[in-house]
Amino acid sequence: MSRSKKTKPKQPPAKQYTPTNKEELAVDTIVERRKARTCGADMRLTPDGDATVLNFDHEDQDTAAALAMYEIGTADIRFFRGLLEQIASLGAPGSRRSERTSNFALGVIASIEPRDEVEAMLALQMATVHQATMVMARRLTHCETIPQQDSAERALNKLARTYTNQAETLKRYRSNGKQVVRVERVEVNEGGQAVVGDVSYRRGEDDEK
Repeated sequence: MSRSKKTKPKQPPAKQYTPTNKEELAVDTIVERRKARTCGADMRLTPDGDATVLNFDHEDQDTAAALAMYEIGTADIRFFRGLLEQIASLGAPGSRRSERTSNFALGVIASIEPRDEVEAMLALQMATVHQATMVMARRLTHCETIPQQDSAERALNKLARTYTNQAETLKRYRSNGKQVVRVERVEVNEGGQAVVGDVSYRRGEDDEK
């Protein structure tokens, strides 16, 4: 007597998702942004005893290095190697090396689009301070005692202020010390005269006049 094989009921085909107009616009925007940027390859950190071998996730290492130099904003190979070593040594909590952390820092630098080595170093500092800020924020939310909470809160506030100062420093450096004041509203009495608009002032130009 033969036994009939049990067949599983066929599953209906998965319904294809149809994005909304806003979702399509968002996706198209991201695609265009990626086309407009020259994205470098991810770093690969391979342990080799006490050392770490650094290369890129790319078929040609020379091309990958050139793309990374472009993102960092330098043509100096000495500076490039030094900065990469610093990025590779960042690590993560409980780990001496972390590809994710290092590639995050490299992505932060690329997003800032440094124009020279000074901006590249400042961008790396901003990335590391942000990383430390998030670590302290997580620690603050997991505190079990008041002393732990106070310590984490102080460290978090210092890091947050440092990051703000770094962002302001980058802004001032890029503007070459030029300050622009926008006058939104001016009241003038009879017989007076007012100028409304953008007023440019460069430190040192008019101070001695």
